[in-house]
Amino acid sequence: MSRLTSIGAVVIVLVVVGITFGTFTVKETERALKFRLGEVVRTDFTPGLYFQVPFVNNVRKVDARVQTLDESPQRFLTSEQKNVIVDAFVKWRVEDVEQYYVTVRADPRRANLRLSEIIRDGLRDEFGKRTVQEVISGDRAEIMRILSEEANVAGGSLGVSVLDVRLQRVDLPEGVSESVFNRMVAAREQVAREFRAEGEEQAERIRSAADRRRAEILAEARREAEELRGQADAEATAIYANAYDGDREFYRFYRSLRAYENTFRDRSDMLVLSPESEFFQYFDQIETNRP
Repeated sequence: MSRLTSIGAVVIVLVVVGITFGTFTVKETERALKFRLGEVVRTDFTPGLYFQVPFVNNVRKVDARVQTLDESPQRFLTSEQKNVIVDAFVKWRVEDVEQYYVTVRADPRRANLRLSEIIRDGLRDEFGKRTVQEVISGDRAEIMRILSEEANVAGGSLGVSVLDVRLQRVDLPEGVSESVFNRMVAAREQVAREFRAEGEEQAERIRSAADRRRAEILAEARREAEELRGQADAEATAIYANAYDGDREFYRFYRSLRAYENTFRDRSDMLVLSPESEFFQYFDQIETNRP
């Protein structure tokens, strides 16, 4: 009985050992390498449960999530031989797990050191091509794009994929910041003055064109008015002439009445003339013709 108990215990131990050392799991956030006596034999594991030969095979798992390399601020020289302080970070993850193991022993610290060298070399090259003003205000996005592409190519030799390179901060040393800022302000003021001068020039051209057009419109209106006035005067003269030819005596009488009306508009109006004046000829006729 004791012998059977011992055998059962051995079997149980063997089963436990087999389960413990003969199986392994791969999570969704992991990548795995399977070794046979120290040699990599498989890397294409998907998440799940797997079996292995205990003591012959062993498995190395690596983190497949996105990793962050946060660079400490470094000084770099611009094309003007001026220092700028750059703070950058890199986002990366394992792409080729076997290459990652061969080059950096699947150690993220070693990968960060290698990527740090790559990024620093890239920053040194890109900042050396540009002025202070360009790296601070103009070309930051372009620098990040170039660094991301170059770091991704270089990271392929490490078995990693560089997802993004970001410049958190690009600062100047304290002694240089104020002078650069003043130059930038002066440059912007000059641009503003140029814009204002161009605006004033265009405004003057617009005003001149408007004044010229106004003068042309007024001149055309006066010309048309004179033409219309001349036509009206001609028509009035023709009407008067026709009326005069129809009854000349009545026309002279009508003209005299209008003259009387215009002369004596107010009771205080006074006109001193000889009674025999032609102006009063119709008054005499009225007296003569009165019954």
